[in-house]
Amino acid sequence: MTKGKTEQKPVLLVALGGNALIRKGETGTVDEQFANLKIPMAQIARLSRDYRIIITHGNGPQVGNLLLQQECCDAVPRLPLEILVAQTQGQIGYMIESTLDEALMALGINDQPLVSLISYVVVDKNDKAFLHPDKPVGPAFSREKAASLPYPTVRTPKGHRRVVVSPKPVTIVEKREIRTLIDSGFIVICCGGGGIPVVRAGRTFDGVDAVIDKDLASARLAVEVGVDLMVIATDVAGVALDYGKPGQRYLKRVDRETAARYINEGHFSAGAMLPKVEAAMQFIHGGGKRALITSLERITEAVAGKAGTEFRKTC
Repeated sequence: MTKGKTEQKPVLLVALGGNALIRKGETGTVDEQFANLKIPMAQIARLSRDYRIIITHGNGPQVGNLLLQQECCDAVPRLPLEILVAQTQGQIGYMIESTLDEALMALGINDQPLVSLISYVVVDKNDKAFLHPDKPVGPAFSREKAASLPYPTVRTPKGHRRVVVSPKPVTIVEKREIRTLIDSGFIVICCGGGGIPVVRAGRTFDGVDAVIDKDLASARLAVEVGVDLMVIATDVAGVALDYGKPGQRYLKRVDRETAARYINEGHFSAGAMLPKVEAAMQFIHGGGKRALITSLERITEAVAGKAGTEFRKTC
């Protein structure tokens, strides 16, 4: 007999940062990436006993490597960014599945179904982000080389890099399929790299050269499929005020009103913690019960309320 919805385990979404596969200072070999995945996958395997699970993930280093490979080879046609995002969804999905399956079997869980899903995310073609490309992607170039490239670039500490737009996610195209899969007992890996960005063209979709923030896409998905708990796993212990300064202090619990005040006071970096805090707030605003930001090593502790920064509607 199929369990009724009231008997189903709660739904947990874990959003893995890019450092889940490639740590600072590493070259990103396949062996390094598989080794790094063992840390979060062992925890997710244990959590699967009590939760139905969705896994999302970043793909910045992997897409960057593909772009670099394209720049180094003129023998084959170059692929647009949305195709590269799709490639990394398959690549990383395979690595997560195989590592998680091994972790599950180590716990004696031999019948847990897993699936990786190629995921589209709709963006608004009128999003103001399309007027101001500002997301660096791919390899760094010299100033002279950048001047000859057919796309906009920006100067960064690494050199001149291509910039693309980063519009807000509107909806996850496969949300119904994802909901059906988790209700059927699958662990679902989806929305890799923020999803493949598409715009509506009548009854179909057109891919666009853009990058969607992985955490904002994860929050959108969490709201649309009815996730109970969202964990954003990254390379710091939690959300801090005065980060990197002598008075740095980590926050234990934050409500929506307080988080909004901290954002307005400029406590969070636009390229790092800000989108994570915004994603946590959007999830809570959309009906989520708890959102957590924590380190990759302490996912299970954060779920138990013993680590990280927790967001609730009220504290």
